[in-house]
Amino acid sequence: MARISKTMEFFLMLLVLLIGSGAAVSYSTIKYLPGFQGPLPFSLETGYIGVDESEDVQLFYYFVKSQRNAKEDPLLLWLTGGPGCSGLSGLLYEIGPLTFEVVEYNGSLPTLILNPHSWTQVASIIFIDIPVGTGFSYAQTQLAAYSTDLTQVHQAHLFLRKWLRDHPEFLANPVYIAGDSYSGITLPAIVQHISNGNEKGTEPLINLQGYIIGNPVTDSSFDTNSGVPFAHGMGLISDELFESLKRSCGEDYVSIDPSNTECLQYLQDFDKCRSELQQGQILEPICGFASPKPFQLFGKRRSLNENSQYFLDIDPSIPSIGCRTYAYTLSYIWVDDRSVRQALHIREGSVKQWLRCNYGIPYASDIPSSIKYHAYLSKKGYRSLIYSGDHDMIVPFLGTQGWVRSLNYSITDDWRPWKVQGQVAGYTRTYSNRMTFATVKGGGHTAPEYKPAECLAMFKRWTNQEPL
Repeated sequence: MARISKTMEFFLMLLVLLIGSGAAVSYSTIKYLPGFQGPLPFSLETGYIGVDESEDVQLFYYFVKSQRNAKEDPLLLWLTGGPGCSGLSGLLYEIGPLTFEVVEYNGSLPTLILNPHSWTQVASIIFIDIPVGTGFSYAQTQLAAYSTDLTQVHQAHLFLRKWLRDHPEFLANPVYIAGDSYSGITLPAIVQHISNGNEKGTEPLINLQGYIIGNPVTDSSFDTNSGVPFAHGMGLISDELFESLKRSCGEDYVSIDPSNTECLQYLQDFDKCRSELQQGQILEPICGFASPKPFQLFGKRRSLNENSQYFLDIDPSIPSIGCRTYAYTLSYIWVDDRSVRQALHIREGSVKQWLRCNYGIPYASDIPSSIKYHAYLSKKGYRSLIYSGDHDMIVPFLGTQGWVRSLNYSITDDWRPWKVQGQVAGYTRTYSNRMTFATVKGGGHTAPEYKPAECLAMFKRWTNQEPL
């Protein structure tokens, strides 16, 4: 008996050491959150998963179980984009079950309320802080803090298999990888890695069914070049400037010859016309950015942290309560509260300053275009939903529509309106590669923020394999 107790004591000590070092997978169930009255009416879990052999990268996540039928409903891994935007932003401002009551800040902790249009009504969702340095994810060494597109792809793949190993009750659920904005670069590659891992027999096998991307950054030859025709179609530039831009630049606004002074001059005129617009949703007022959203400058796509000063120069002021971005400031106040960090089980000292979008992470872009991944996944037969808020000038729907068309699949359900409560919510088209493209009428860069009811209806119909 003494020998058994010593063995048990050894393993208990080993477990304590592993948890203390952050090497083990750790997660906690959250019953209450500061700012929300009463117990949470849904299942929330937070935790860390170490990726790579050394586990020097600790990825933080929020997991919300489906409020309908968690045993059978889809499981989503949600990537918020940026790169560097926290999963908490997706949870609180886009598709999660909670949001802030937007009232003028009075010094007390911001109040959380239920989101009536949460996608967790019909799906279980993991909101991940990725790449490392995003949200509450952190690196234990200086070398591990550096990331790239391909590094993020590899680590997201490892994360999901580890998560499922610790949550075997979800192994049979249909899995979709989902996200928006900059995730359009990394997400299709993540899906391909998962698919390849399944084919190699990597365990646990993932019941991968497809992917969902909103207003996705994809390829600058489509994304950036669509800005001029989008502006013309929206009445932001004159017919004459539009024709001059096309003629002098050859309809290529990415690879511009520095000696082409005529093209450069017309681009300056173009920038003057749009510089005072809210790029994420051109009908909304331009406000302080609380934490900026990604923006495609003319020229080759760069790591967005290189452009961080650009955002600060636009308007560094805190937005007024009449602005949508005012709600973003509430997240900083809420997360900075010690009781909130304790409730979320954040490892003390791991992240001193939380940022909704951290554009200061050491990050390099090494996937210039994600179109080849879409082509590969199309051949494998995965379902996909590509949607665009149609008033987004950051990644205009025309560019997204263009690369979808470039895959050269035949149309199975031609362009038509889709409706919610009898009203046109957007337009859609489906292709023979099982790809559905949809616009969200009046939507901005992160469409569920602007049109939550419509986007929930779209998501619900698509995952149920019903026509939009």
